[in-house]
Amino acid sequence: MAKPVPLSGARLQRLMELMGGADTVELKLTIPETTRAGTSAALGVDPLDAQVRQVFFFDTPELALNAAGVVVRARRRQGEDGDTVVKLRPVEPADLPEDLRRNPAFGVEVDAMPGGYVCSASFKGVASNDRIREAATRERPIRKLFSKGQRAFFSAHAPDGIDIDGLSVLGPIPTFRIKFKPRGSNRKFVGEMWLYPDASQIVELSTKTTPAEALDVAAECRVMLESRGVDLSAEQQTKTKTALEFFAAPAAG
Repeated sequence: MAKPVPLSGARLQRLMELMGGADTVELKLTIPETTRAGTSAALGVDPLDAQVRQVFFFDTPELALNAAGVVVRARRRQGEDGDTVVKLRPVEPADLPEDLRRNPAFGVEVDAMPGGYVCSASFKGVASNDRIREAATRERPIRKLFSKGQRAFFSAHAPDGIDIDGLSVLGPIPTFRIKFKPRGSNRKFVGEMWLYPDASQIVELSTKTTPAEALDVAAECRVMLESRGVDLSAEQQTKTKTALEFFAAPAAG
């Protein structure tokens, strides 16, 4: 993956258009392995505050859902209920039905990182950790993890002939998540570490904001991070794409 390239005028204008139709913007940054310890110390992160999670994806062995822009995920969380999501990306906010936009479980978000962005629509839900584990071990139908609305959203966008109960279980991916405020900053950040089967890792730093404040927040964060020596020019990685690529081949076999 190439290092991030600054957005051109046309791409920046397109980003602004997408943010105008979104509910939230999440600013993301991948932290390279060589600078993780220094970044953690510079931001005052205590790893003992992290929450342990398990992430499961559901797709066909050939990743037909991913190819269609559909992501189906369940996540077990230490100390609280798990959660689920059916996500579609990329999307045009203006093309989404008004009844979905009014649903409090549905949201449109722009994920932006150095050199790139994507607009996605997410239908979220809640499931107990036990139920997610039972679905992952085939003791419970996968559809039972998802609400009626989530299943309808899946049916509307999944390729023809794909049934949610026939999907392969891809995972789990163990992750560690921590919420914190860097020293001298009032902005809340989230740090996540994903651990992959080959012992590789992706560490991501993120913060959420409103579309109206996104550019100001991005500039503020850039100044804060650079002042602490955080590398903003490293290659950017995506957690979901990396996870699916690891688990697709064994499922196909």
